[in-house]
Amino acid sequence: MAPNWDDMRVFLAVAREESLSAAGRLLKIDPATVGRRIARLEVSLDAPLFTKSQQGYVLTSAGERLMAHGLQAEEAMRAAAGALAGSSKTLSGQIRIGAPDGSANYLLPQVCAKICDANPDLDIQILALPRIINLSRREADMAVTVSAPTAGKLLVQRICDYKLHLVATQAYLADHLPVQSLEDLRGHRMIGYIPDMIFDRELDYLVDIGIDRVALASNSVSVQLRQVALGSGICVAHDFTLPFHPGLQKILTDQVSLTRSFHLVRHEGDQRNERLNRFAQALSQGIREEVERLEAEASP
Repeated sequence: MAPNWDDMRVFLAVAREESLSAAGRLLKIDPATVGRRIARLEVSLDAPLFTKSQQGYVLTSAGERLMAHGLQAEEAMRAAAGALAGSSKTLSGQIRIGAPDGSANYLLPQVCAKICDANPDLDIQILALPRIINLSRREADMAVTVSAPTAGKLLVQRICDYKLHLVATQAYLADHLPVQSLEDLRGHRMIGYIPDMIFDRELDYLVDIGIDRVALASNSVSVQLRQVALGSGICVAHDFTLPFHPGLQKILTDQVSLTRSFHLVRHEGDQRNERLNRFAQALSQGIREEVERLEAEASP
């Protein structure tokens, strides 16, 4: 007997989460019910779909085959829902965006608020993680990234460039040795990412300017900027963050000016989803406009 879509949703959740309890939280049903649904599905298909291991619930070969069909069915259901929702003048439902710390803190809140103002029935979730968002596991509907992925069935759209410069407080600069060249930075406390937790080469700013020691480190842009604002040292900062930290000033702008790019990454199967297409367009436009506005405010 062919599985119905409701059973397939449960199966996909367990396959992605590798846990009955995690799948239950995702689906908002009791883990015991999830287990019973999986057992019922296995009986109806006359095949074991999972094996229990130390890592959790792992797909069997039969489960892997069902997963491929389940993903196709999921994409078809999402496309159908998106087509119906897209016919409305405004967007509704829930959309989750994955993003690195900098854009999640300093760009997406105001961009998403404007989109919600124009679409009162739309719920937007911002997933800020110091790692690459796993779209294949449906952690998010789309992700803002600083590198364009080269693997996987994904839609990749370049959004815009953004600038970064070295920054410090006037008080810190007054109390320490002058900073007139890159070589002078070796006599100062540098603040940046935790080296072994940099998940994207494009975030390794200090290496690009020849700095090999990070005295104060965090995987969070917000923490780094807070440390600099306290007068604890010097860091590389996105220009679009500076209007939120008026006590910080750019230094060595004639010697250090980095450029990076934001990309919007989506599931390939969502290209026919009119609802997500419209949201992606609004999000990209909003990010471009906000980067331009904030960078203009941060100009000398």
